[in-house]
Amino acid sequence: MKKANIWPALCLALVPFLPAQANEALLRHNCGACHGDPANPEAPLSRISEQRKSPEGWEMTLHRMQTIHGVQLSDPEGKSDSAGVLFQLVKYLSDTHGIAPAETAGLRYTLERRHNAVDIPEDAEYAVMCTRCHSNARVALQRRTEPEWRNLIHFHLAQFPTTEYQIGGRDREWFPIAIDRTLPKLAAAYPLQTPEWEAWQKAAKPALAGRWRVTGRMPGKGDFNGIMTAEAGDADSYSVSLVGEFSGGEPLHVDGHSVVYTGFEWRGNLETDSEHYLQVLEASADGSALSGRMFPFDHPERGIDLQARRDDGTPRLLAVSPAQLKRGSTATLTLSGSALAGAPQLGAGLKVERIVSRDADRLVVEASAAADADVGARAIVVGKASLPAALTVFDAVDRVEVSPAYTVGRVGGSEGSQPEVQGRFEAIAWANGPDGAAGTADDLRIGPVKAQWSVAPWNEKAAEDGDLRFAGTMDKDTGIFTPASAGPNPERKQGTNNAGNLKVIATVGEGEAAVRGEGQLLVTVQRWVNPPLW
Repeated sequence: MKKANIWPALCLALVPFLPAQANEALLRHNCGACHGDPANPEAPLSRISEQRKSPEGWEMTLHRMQTIHGVQLSDPEGKSDSAGVLFQLVKYLSDTHGIAPAETAGLRYTLERRHNAVDIPEDAEYAVMCTRCHSNARVALQRRTEPEWRNLIHFHLAQFPTTEYQIGGRDREWFPIAIDRTLPKLAAAYPLQTPEWEAWQKAAKPALAGRWRVTGRMPGKGDFNGIMTAEAGDADSYSVSLVGEFSGGEPLHVDGHSVVYTGFEWRGNLETDSEHYLQVLEASADGSALSGRMFPFDHPERGIDLQARRDDGTPRLLAVSPAQLKRGSTATLTLSGSALAGAPQLGAGLKVERIVSRDADRLVVEASAAADADVGARAIVVGKASLPAALTVFDAVDRVEVSPAYTVGRVGGSEGSQPEVQGRFEAIAWANGPDGAAGTADDLRIGPVKAQWSVAPWNEKAAEDGDLRFAGTMDKDTGIFTPASAGPNPERKQGTNNAGNLKVIATVGEGEAAVRGEGQLLVTVQRWVNPPLW
């Protein structure tokens, strides 16, 4: 299959297995010449012992050592090639100098490659100094001693000497600000030693083999439902198979391997006959749950949000699809879980008209809501399993939000080296609540609903430049926008490329009852450097 020209560090999840278990001796063999102390061979390795990073962060460091410093990774026992040694070192460094689960909270968007996340630090000066070039999460997913943060600042200026003269840098004393003001903030916010890391080092790390019940959602395709099995191998590796389908009936079957770093960072490498998927999941501390994303190797924007619960025989209800039911209507609901047994109970005003099908993993029912059924989110019970706020009963859609509200798409595809980056949208319906006013505390979130999709120029400049004509096409039924080809377009003014600034419109309902929501899509040029941490 054709693979995109993506930063090689993404190969972290592509390794099918770790050939051998790395140890301190392998680290010292490959890194000790520069980071060791000849007078004291047992001393901690300089720089390395003063940092902690995510698996992706350590892999970026090792790739940089290879690219900039010409490091040749090798196994003194001859059991692994250079690529195998790299993965063993990433595993060892992540396990011994990693980031604790609590330290990744709110920052996983960059690990999971959610390129539409908006994360603007409250500290405006810090935002200009650091996050005008990369995400806040890339900074926050590492821990260093204060001297190491200082070294990083020096490295930036040495490696990127134009930093002081770029936008946001040339109008200020960049280096004095970095050393005198930014450095203390970084050292205080992200120190090497933290209670979270100390606690995680002592915690038992769960084994993740077994049968997993998977639910999720993919914009443009709907809800996902499946079974994943994981068979344990060596060095925290697993053989993995995932079989499921989307709510429209489209099947998905992928097989491959995963490796768990730092005791909780699951990185999967799965394939179909035609597509290569990566999984970036986080395991719960007790090993009962996994959550995160799965996405095609060359199209991270086409991802499935996944939640998985270990099937240990405990009755669990995990998801209901669709998750809303209108008063006075009937719909077919799919209840997904494990060890499901017993009669489904939907609550007052709702009735199970008939059971369409059922097994231990899934129960499909035809349900109706009375015209006077109470509005709101309610629990559903199936035997001993229950799920709070599983189904929302509503009367009318009062407003619609386009999600995400702001998206970046990129031209590409055709004969170029970079694939296009789609914009994928969902319509989130809301009811105004008892006070009848939108945007107040009593508003009721109805959830994702079907909509008719269209695009329009974002402003007068976009209309003048013909962005609607050139930037790409919107699928009216799915909310998937596919940007146009990359490269100069002779039909455009001054032969520019097919960039554009567009308004994304979701319309729910018809005629006078139609409700519209709007978002923004900026279609821009290719991104040529795609490290695993943006």
